[in-house]
Amino acid sequence: MMEEQDDRMAEPGDVGPRVTHGERAVPARRSRGLTMRAVVPNAITAAALCIGLTGIRFGMAGDWDRAVLAVLVAGTLDGIDGRIARLLKAQSRFGAELDSLADSLSFGVAPALILFAWSLQDLPRLGWFAALALALCCMLRLARFNAQIDVEEQPHKSAGFLTGIPAPVGAGVAFLPLYLWKATELDIFRDPLLVFPWVIVTAFLMISNLATLSWTSIKPSRSVRLELIALVGLLGAFLFLEPWWTLVVVSAIYLLLLPVGVFRYAKVRRQRAAVP
Repeated sequence: MMEEQDDRMAEPGDVGPRVTHGERAVPARRSRGLTMRAVVPNAITAAALCIGLTGIRFGMAGDWDRAVLAVLVAGTLDGIDGRIARLLKAQSRFGAELDSLADSLSFGVAPALILFAWSLQDLPRLGWFAALALALCCMLRLARFNAQIDVEEQPHKSAGFLTGIPAPVGAGVAFLPLYLWKATELDIFRDPLLVFPWVIVTAFLMISNLATLSWTSIKPSRSVRLELIALVGLLGAFLFLEPWWTLVVVSAIYLLLLPVGVFRYAKVRRQRAAVP
């Protein structure tokens, strides 16, 4: 599920999602029309956008299961469109703009409206404020990310870390009270007095300057990679058997890893400072 972990950029006239952190854009040839290899990754991005927006429809109908599922599926598609673009050598500025638009709607607007319809509307003014904060902070994060694409000096990125939590992860974490409500059937987790502060905290985590772990900063040793494959396989099975508890556990693990990212980046900074 991870947001603008994609750092996509290319020629203004080309088509295709942007490249990921730490990778250079592959210059694409200018063309009057779209080749199929350029269409495929952008079609995936468009599908992610449509699925994320469809989550709003499900939320308006009170179908919370499918509303959450739509946002999570959009996050999955967001994680693969850039990789497919790199494989096809179809990265471009058009793809970057389309991806940012899709992310802002799927991981900002959609979760905000779903959470408002599910709980926050019972606290009309503060609840709407929290929904606005989630959508706005997601868009600000994406704007900051896009503005820094051409900035050479990015301490977090150069060390393999992200700044703040990615938008797809932020959307997933914001749903934590809903996961708990579905898993336990306890109405306390739907209480807007509980949901309101949680959404606010999640929103500000997205635009924070915290160094957070990225895929490039997580490098398991070779001795445990088979165990990691087995763990991912079991996780997939549990998502079908106990989806809500599994989402609770995954969200909790990610939150517990936030201090780890801060600690590891602080260690990197000390090492850099020690180099004459």
